[in-house]
Amino acid sequence: MDHTPNLSGLPIHPLVVHAVVVLLPLTVLALLLAQFWPAARRRLGVVTPLGALAVAVLVPVTISAGESLAEVVGPLPAVERHERYGRMLLPWALALLVVAVAQWVWFRWGRDRARLTGRAVTVATAVLGALAVLVAAGSTYALVRAGDSGAEAVWGGLLG
Repeated sequence: MDHTPNLSGLPIHPLVVHAVVVLLPLTVLALLLAQFWPAARRRLGVVTPLGALAVAVLVPVTISAGESLAEVVGPLPAVERHERYGRMLLPWALALLVVAVAQWVWFRWGRDRARLTGRAVTVATAVLGALAVLVAAGSTYALVRAGDSGAEAVWGGLLG
């Protein structure tokens, strides 16, 4: 009996993966805008950490649904490669959440309440900026690798 999670008879993995594919780059963009553009930071407010929370919840759901689908499909090399890349996304999604929350807290309360000198505030802000860029690059890279390997697993035999 097939125990693959589905919605209206369709496997849920290809459905939820599209939510991650859309939401993660939007959250990364919001993270970078909030870090380097004060006007955007004020407008985005708590949206960035909420987007990162959604990504951090959706990635394990997507991985779990993908593992269930892989059991049905069988041990194909392209699917196994896609699984490896897909699992690489989880630590980046969690790091995105941590940095997004830290950034929101820092710019909302921390920078003004910290008992730091002006130079220390500048250094802390720069470190946060470096972490934002690192997490943005890492999570985007992992998403592209997972997505490319997934497309190859699905379409590679048909188109190429």
